[in-house]
Amino acid sequence: MTSGYRIGILLAVCVSGLLYGGIAQGEPEAKTLRGNVARGKTLFVRNCAGCHGTAGGGDGYRLLGQDPANLTAPSTSRKSDAELLKTIHNGKPNMPAWKGNLSESQSRDVLAYVRTLGK
Repeated sequence: MTSGYRIGILLAVCVSGLLYGGIAQGEPEAKTLRGNVARGKTLFVRNCAGCHGTAGGGDGYRLLGQDPANLTAPSTSRKSDAELLKTIHNGKPNMPAWKGNLSESQSRDVLAYVRTLGK
């Protein structure tokens, strides 16, 4: 093989890797991960409002301990989606884990609704 031929193959492999990486990490995939706010509100009212309050202010019943999170607080809006989804799935010391009751899609719906609180 000539060095020009090797460079051409190497260049083709690199370009195809960059193109594939751009497609794999592109915008269309991100859109499929967003939740539905209306479904999230329904799920929130049914499953979360008892403790977090109907407006998410943390002023609901204190069934599982003190101080449910105020979801309208700036500290909540500063958390990443990944952090909040982890909390929804795994719970906290005074919050149950919802991974057995909510699907991944439903959890994203709840997160989409929580993101609207406090605005």
